[in-house]
Amino acid sequence: MSNFALDMNIRDRQILQIALPSIVSNITVPLLGMIDVAIVGHMGSPVYIGAVAVGSMIFNLVYWLFGFLRMGTSGLTSQALGRRDFPEITRLLVRSVTIGLGIALLFIVFQIPMKWLMFWLIGPTTDVAPFASTYFNIVIWGAPASLALFSLSGWYIGMQNTRFPMVISIGQNIVNILASLTLVYGFGMKIEGVAWGTVIAQYAGFIVALGLLVRYYGKIFHGGRSVEGGVRNVCRRVFSLHTHHSSLLEFFQINRDIFLRTLCLVAVNLYFTSAGARQGAIILSVNTVLMQLYLFFSYFMDGFAYAGEALGGKAYGAKNTTAFHETLQRLWMWMLIVTIGYTLLYIRGGRWIVSLLTDEPQVIEASHEYLWWAWMIPAAGCVAFIWDGVFIGITATRGMLVSSFLSALAFFVVYLLTKVPLGNHGLWLAMVIYLAMRGVLQTIWYRLRIFNGI
Repeated sequence: MSNFALDMNIRDRQILQIALPSIVSNITVPLLGMIDVAIVGHMGSPVYIGAVAVGSMIFNLVYWLFGFLRMGTSGLTSQALGRRDFPEITRLLVRSVTIGLGIALLFIVFQIPMKWLMFWLIGPTTDVAPFASTYFNIVIWGAPASLALFSLSGWYIGMQNTRFPMVISIGQNIVNILASLTLVYGFGMKIEGVAWGTVIAQYAGFIVALGLLVRYYGKIFHGGRSVEGGVRNVCRRVFSLHTHHSSLLEFFQINRDIFLRTLCLVAVNLYFTSAGARQGAIILSVNTVLMQLYLFFSYFMDGFAYAGEALGGKAYGAKNTTAFHETLQRLWMWMLIVTIGYTLLYIRGGRWIVSLLTDEPQVIEASHEYLWWAWMIPAAGCVAFIWDGVFIGITATRGMLVSSFLSALAFFVVYLLTKVPLGNHGLWLAMVIYLAMRGVLQTIWYRLRIFNGI
């Protein structure tokens, strides 16, 4: 076997070691919401389901906006690891966790206006609103654990370790099931039991993440001398962040770009949902069901994006051009395999998947007219997934922001021009163009702004 082929096998193993645990973690994420829905679905009233749906939507949206805590930490940490800059690695973790906890504190302090704003945006019905309010009032106290976990997960990915986030995610689901069932059926609680079960699971995940950090990485924080000294050193670093102005400024600039980029994504997804809703309940249901096919695809592609973050960032930080390009080449290969597999699955089994997701005859029948748009989703979105991971790893966040902004602009222009003649087909055309355009623009950005500098 040639050295080149051997290197490729090594790269594939490295990619899969990071991608596969990430895929498992991604698959378990929606289980938290599904578990809550399953429990409240047996409480005897549909308002409980509506309350959990509204509450989950609020926190999913808010936490999505602050996903930069994970992504920014991942890219900078992987680069610092490539440079073997362990003091910077520790500063990055402490800085990110501290900022995450600070944001969470603001959530708690301003929870009343925050709840009012989100309820105004979502508009729950009068029968659902009181129970959704109860759910919000409890789950908001899990914000410190959730946002700190974003930082810890990003740091672990940057350290080339996606097994720990997988363990944490699975553990959270187990705790959520046990806590919610105990509180609801053991103590007779209703929506409060489900909400507290979620909070307990969030803090359990945070505690596990801290335990793994101390157990396996504690010595890094104190020059390899002791775990206990490492913990003390972490505490000291919290109060010395002001001594690293340039790296702190870089951290905020990168996270600003990711935050604004996420706003573009949120705007497109919210408008896609609202535009479908304005066309009636059937079209809204069809679009919601078909978008699940995009989510299923994203669970796998995100795993390879994480590999791009970790391996690409590490090679970039080490200035190892060969390793970087080899990793990128193998990521394209895995992207092609996954994209072809999902496309064939949706072409051959799309109707069967829709029938699994809903048993409403009208929705199933109406979905047949639009199902072929879902066939195009893997091919349209695959390139952007890989570039997102690589760009995060090398902290080329400005390219992510520019491509997302221009693609979002194209989405709105295309739909406004086609909504009258094409209706819901125009909405799906705009979505497919948006997904594909992100990948195209990032490719151009890479060739013009990044390629020659690596």
